Amino acid sequence: MRNDLILLTCLKSYDNLRGYMPFVTFEGIDGSGKSTLLKLFAQHLKQLGLPVEITREPGGSDLGRELREILLRPEGVPPCPEAELLIYEADRAQHVATKIRPWLDQNIWVLSDRFYDSSLAFQGAGRKLKTEDVIWLNQFATKGLKPALTVLTDCSVDVSQKRRQARKADRFENEKTQFHETVRQEFLAIAKKDPERFFIINSEKAPNELLQMLLTEVKKRGLL
Repeated sequence: MRNDLILLTCLKSYDNLRGYMPFVTFEGIDGSGKSTLLKLFAQHLKQLGLPVEITREPGGSDLGRELREILLRPEGVPPCPEAELLIYEADRAQHVATKIRPWLDQNIWVLSDRFYDSSLAFQGAGRKLKTEDVIWLNQFATKGLKPALTVLTDCSVDVSQKRRQARKADRFENEKTQFHETVRQEFLAIAKKDPERFFIINSEKAPNELLQMLLTEVKKRGLL
């Protein structure tokens, strides 16, 4: 019953906001190319003369930047799964309240590198926490805010690992291959359950090709 009420509240909030809410999130496993595609899309919007803000989770607010250090640092004692989720949700609540909603109220395009679907994939599936608990906390932190579009950049774990070889790994990137595969499959499962919001894109293609595919989808959905 609680999950039904949460879903109903989310849908009502979404219905009230869609039609003018230019909020797009980018999801995927680490090294999937989501950040690159987000930046290319932002550049295109700016070339059209549209107001755009780029943000991320964790770390999209002043408080969030401090929490990001705790969450991603490979040194020290890592937070337990429950603490990890709560820190992410604290980051998300501050992010929505102080950045995302104010920008949206000004009718600014907001592009976020990760949002609440990451908690379902990483903490829910990856850390084996209860999905209903993650859903409830996501709802609590966002007060029902839902993206107009979520772009899932999908690639194999092998490809993502090769892309990440040249950079210093954070705590999540240091996880075993099976963890990343579990997260990837959960992202795909979430996306397939919500095709109205999600656009799954094979991110093993060239960046400019991915951008053109995204632009086609955005126009088809009436967002541009």
